[in-house]
Amino acid sequence: MKPGAPEQARLAVRVPAGLHRQSRFFAATVGLWRRLGDLESAVLRELTEPLPIDRPIYVTSLPRSGTTIVTELLDQHPELTSHRYSDFPNVWTPYWRNYLLQRTRRRAPEKVERAHRDRIRVSNDSPEAVEELLWMHFFPRVHAPGEKQVLEAADRNPEFDAFYADAIRKLLAVRNARRYLAKGNYNVARIGYILSLFPDARLLVPVRRPVDHIASLMKQHELFTRDSREDPRIPLQLALSGHFEFGPGRRFVHFGDRAESDAIANAWSGGREVEGWARYWAATYRHLLEGIEQDPGRRRACLVFSYEALCEDSESMIDRILAHCELPSTGFENTRQRFARNLSLPDYYEPQFTDGERELIHDHCSEVFDRLGALFPRTV
Repeated sequence: MKPGAPEQARLAVRVPAGLHRQSRFFAATVGLWRRLGDLESAVLRELTEPLPIDRPIYVTSLPRSGTTIVTELLDQHPELTSHRYSDFPNVWTPYWRNYLLQRTRRRAPEKVERAHRDRIRVSNDSPEAVEELLWMHFFPRVHAPGEKQVLEAADRNPEFDAFYADAIRKLLAVRNARRYLAKGNYNVARIGYILSLFPDARLLVPVRRPVDHIASLMKQHELFTRDSREDPRIPLQLALSGHFEFGPGRRFVHFGDRAESDAIANAWSGGREVEGWARYWAATYRHLLEGIEQDPGRRRACLVFSYEALCEDSESMIDRILAHCELPSTGFENTRQRFARNLSLPDYYEPQFTDGERELIHDHCSEVFDRLGALFPRTV
């Protein structure tokens, strides 16, 4: 497969020098910032301790499956708040940082197309998977190549649990929100852990048709790989922000099947990109299915739905998402209508797989996709 031609003409993305310096500084002094986070929590204990962490909402799946647009949608609900781009790299003292920002900002930040070049426009106020830095700090092997990266209830870390809960409460307090929203592609490997921590959590898992999804994943990987040749800081910047999905530093999630993980690694190292992504797609959703099929509580907590249905029958799917999350429609009608009007399937590139590559994707993914389809809610 070759990427679509329209993307080739665009200028390479470059890492802002100031952001890169800040990211490296916070990474080098993370122990200090963790202690400051504990201090912030102690100072604010009287304010935050009474706040319940009520039915937090987690949006998770493979990248390029629709997690960003779902998070963007829900982030505009009046009851919810999420980590934002502006919360990086200082995810450690969310109350103080946001308190100061609210009192010093002079104008709203401008939205620009994000580095993925996928039509989605973001600003510093847009939701982002910033909490990944906390998972990485308290579980330092969580992205270690060749090691199982699934986190279940048996892996509970009391220090993480306490710090994480405090961080959520501080964010709720400073934003005057009732419930927490988190986007995190890697959380698909942590559903058991999340539900052991918050049994009433709601999880949203968009699933995209394998051929289109794998084409998008490959296009994104090539974009970041190409941009990294223009700006060698990109791989480090991605790693510092908890992103290992694309580019020269690409890593896949090891779900515990050693043979399958070796097959993915061998496919990629051997230049067999389609095979590697197809195997990874199947491994990710096979892991999701096994957890749901073995645990009725996990099945109730997870809404697994079609990305294509979200784009093509938007109003019905948005209503299903709101119902699953137990979110009122009051104060959200205009946002619902706007998203329903504007959502559409990508039209800025087309998969260009050979017949053999399509057959390969079918062989690896079709059985898993059929099982996922049985979980999709009906929208009519």
